[in-house]
Amino acid sequence: MPNNVKNTTFPGLFDLLAPHSCRGCGQIGHVLCNRCKNYILSNHKALCPHCKAPTKAGQCRHCKNLPPTFVIGERSGLLGDIVHDYKYRSIRSLARPLAELMYEILPPTDTPSVVVPLPTIERHIRSRGFDHTKLIAKHLANLQGPKCTTKPLLIRTKDTTQVGTNRTTRINQATSAYSVAPRTVINPNTTYILLDDVWTTGASMRACIEKLQQAGATQIIVALLSLSRIS
Repeated sequence: MPNNVKNTTFPGLFDLLAPHSCRGCGQIGHVLCNRCKNYILSNHKALCPHCKAPTKAGQCRHCKNLPPTFVIGERSGLLGDIVHDYKYRSIRSLARPLAELMYEILPPTDTPSVVVPLPTIERHIRSRGFDHTKLIAKHLANLQGPKCTTKPLLIRTKDTTQVGTNRTTRINQATSAYSVAPRTVINPNTTYILLDDVWTTGASMRACIEKLQQAGATQIIVALLSLSRIS
């Protein structure tokens, strides 16, 4: 990272002195300045979240069972701090910068599209005071243009948490944790952009992909803010 762009581990100090300061360098006026956004994007690598192989147009030549998948970057450094602050410190103003980063790496779509946030556990929504994935989905849909909307097409049928569980447990939990929302109409000519904050094992995302496909979706794109180091 450039010398005058620092990855601070004490964002709380900035909150006290200047609530609208960049989480990366402390510049006043932006929660994430353009220079720090460009720094994150300059470190972006098109990788498969499952096998870490390079992808072309989001498609992995090894993991052909995954739809085109786009990840901003690994959950470390500046991006890791931003995702952490947004998710665990409830800094809502980071939603739009994260959506802007996601928008920059997604391909344009010619067909109508719908951003579908992965459902958040209800108690986590209550704890944060807002649905963090749903808020980013709203900003991302606005950035995508008039042909794009956002809809909560998926719901949680079980409020299970994956924190601290192993891969096998995560997969078993995710299989029965999601379903398509009642009265949902899936259009095979619409592109569905499945959005989540972190890929760890990919169990939740794979389960949601399967649910949408079973409901008739034929065009799916996976959009991930970050990739966990332990996946």
